[in-house]
Amino acid sequence: MRHDMLADMFCTVKNAESTGKRMCIISATKLIKEILVIMQKNNYIGNFELIEDGKNGKYKVELTGRVNNCRVVRPRFEIGSDEIIRWEKRYLPSVNVGLMFVSTSKGVMSHSQAKKEGIGGVLLGYIY
Repeated sequence: MRHDMLADMFCTVKNAESTGKRMCIISATKLIKEILVIMQKNNYIGNFELIEDGKNGKYKVELTGRVNNCRVVRPRFEIGSDEIIRWEKRYLPSVNVGLMFVSTSKGVMSHSQAKKEGIGGVLLGYIY
């Protein structure tokens, strides 16, 4: 029984990338879909498609070999738009490298987009 689907998704992607696989299968949720879309826009993954299995479904994700590390952030810290730089220094290796995923009132977005729009939210995870 899985308790944290987001952590399982990040772990699956990281393990598949480190072993050199070109594809992985991830359980489907709305939150995971939004994060996969952000990862795809920033070229961390290739295409992904929903595979129906009679339950929630699964995503078949094409990997590009660009993921070095990705993890969920626990506990989920609430961050303001003015605190994003502090958390960026804590979780990302350097400036303009990687993404942090922030759940805001306008939906899930990358930390750079949240900074541009001047809104804060809850820090979900990061990838670089």
